[in-house]
Amino acid sequence: MSNQLPKSGFMSNKILMGTTLGVALFFMTVGVIFWGGFNTAMEATNTLEFCISCHEMEENVYQEYKTTVHYSNRSGVRASCSDCHVPDPWVHKLMRKIKASNELFHKVLGTVDTPEKFDEKRLTLAKNVWRTMKETDSRECRNCHDFDSMNPEDQKKRSRKQHINGMQAGNTCIDCHKGIAHKKVHDQLSDEELTALEMPNEENKRPVPAQWQAFIDGKTTESETTETEEETEVAEEEEVVKEETEIVQTTSNSSSDGSIDWSGIEAREVTLFFPGQSSMEWVMKGSDHGGKRAVATGDRCFDCHEDEEVDIGDVVVIGEKIELTPIPGKRGSIAVNIQAAHDADNLYMRFEWPDIEEHAPVPFVDGGKMDPDNPIKFAIMLATDNEDEPDVEYAERAGCWQTCHHDVNYMPHQPDGAELNGALATRLDLGQGFTKYLAESRTHIEVEGKDGKKRGGWDKLRDDAEIQAAMENGAFMDLLRYKAGTGESEDGHILAERIMSGGQGVEFNGNLSDGVWTVEMTRKLTSDKPGDISMSTDQWYNIGFAIHDDYSSSRFHHVSLGLKLGFDDEDAEINAISQ
Repeated sequence: MSNQLPKSGFMSNKILMGTTLGVALFFMTVGVIFWGGFNTAMEATNTLEFCISCHEMEENVYQEYKTTVHYSNRSGVRASCSDCHVPDPWVHKLMRKIKASNELFHKVLGTVDTPEKFDEKRLTLAKNVWRTMKETDSRECRNCHDFDSMNPEDQKKRSRKQHINGMQAGNTCIDCHKGIAHKKVHDQLSDEELTALEMPNEENKRPVPAQWQAFIDGKTTESETTETEEETEVAEEEEVVKEETEIVQTTSNSSSDGSIDWSGIEAREVTLFFPGQSSMEWVMKGSDHGGKRAVATGDRCFDCHEDEEVDIGDVVVIGEKIELTPIPGKRGSIAVNIQAAHDADNLYMRFEWPDIEEHAPVPFVDGGKMDPDNPIKFAIMLATDNEDEPDVEYAERAGCWQTCHHDVNYMPHQPDGAELNGALATRLDLGQGFTKYLAESRTHIEVEGKDGKKRGGWDKLRDDAEIQAAMENGAFMDLLRYKAGTGESEDGHILAERIMSGGQGVEFNGNLSDGVWTVEMTRKLTSDKPGDISMSTDQWYNIGFAIHDDYSSSRFHHVSLGLKLGFDDEDAEINAISQ
């Protein structure tokens, strides 16, 4: 009889810490099955169908999401719920699923089981998402949207500028892109909350990609090339343009007194657009205006919104945004051809634009015409251009917007009759309500409107000595206006209020011919009158334009972005040519 033990089978071989190969393979098989099942189940919870399987999601955020470009777009690429709200890296994904158990808990409790309950919690839910995206440098956004793969040439000017600023400062996607897939709620944040949320993070700074740097370096050359191409196209279509605009040749070549030959001066097309109730307080409140941070740090409105004027006007004029009393049929924008010239004594300017095609009656005014005596009024506003120490706050960035406030006529916080009959009635002309003023004439401007405060500062008037000092220091805006019905030329200014007299005098003449308005202006370069800006041909000036067309008045005008006027300087946006 042998004492030899039977040989163990292959599966009985021990491989590690006494574990046999068979046991190891068994647990490996079980692990694979478990892993596969777990991962399959986890991925199943990432589908759109799963996300909207509860009516809390289906009846609320899903309905909003279906109207956005993330759901349906020209490329046919859809970003579903999980693409934005579930991390792609597995460990982060697992952690997100663990956190989601809290959402199941609240479903059982019925915390957001009705649209009304959901809306009550919406801001809190949004803050949670924004905080997470901020902490991860908008990781889920960047899974699809990456600076390295963006083509700056295909983006609008504003987008390019903000993306470059973001890369250099350390901003992340969610700083600017809130409310793009769901109902807007970030306007409920205080400005302090919004500023903190949008604060750049040094760790998020990134080098500017090669194609972006190439675009920046080649921008001037590209711009010159584009302008050359446009000039060629204009020359080729010159006769067609003349026929379409029906401008009489004699009107195009000379001013009314023959002193300026306008035919040799290139026109700059400037689009004036309907601004609605976008006051300066609106501009400087981040929850109202996403560009507040850009303006506060030095960007001009023109930097971001050039070439967007038509789109802005079309949205505002129908009441889709910042307009509570839209006028049906009012046009959203007006394209104006502007020419400028000068000699040793005068600045000359010429303006042409198409008249309205059909009168749009104002529904809240008897007779439908706010100013029945004047089919159009044309205004020019001037300010100095001291960039380092501007005489008028923000004038070098926002132009004449600094005169428009939330508490003037037809604006949301317009003072009532009782307020206007108060003590200030002895110092200000309040017979027709309240029009324009500058912050330099007030002790305080309420921007936020916290705790029910009215925004603006019409009644926070400084004393007369302070206002006089501001005038002497150049803290005013020169205002020139032409009234077509009466043929009147007005020369005034804005500081404590709008005053339409007292300047050295300006001469306008205008006419309507074949459906085209033509207005020409002659203004002395220098003046010693209060409220007049003396102009030097080696300086730039801030200039803005406004047209009250179709018998409109008050704020129901079309305005330009703030532009730069120069003399014999091709870099100026409005260049006055020596004659």
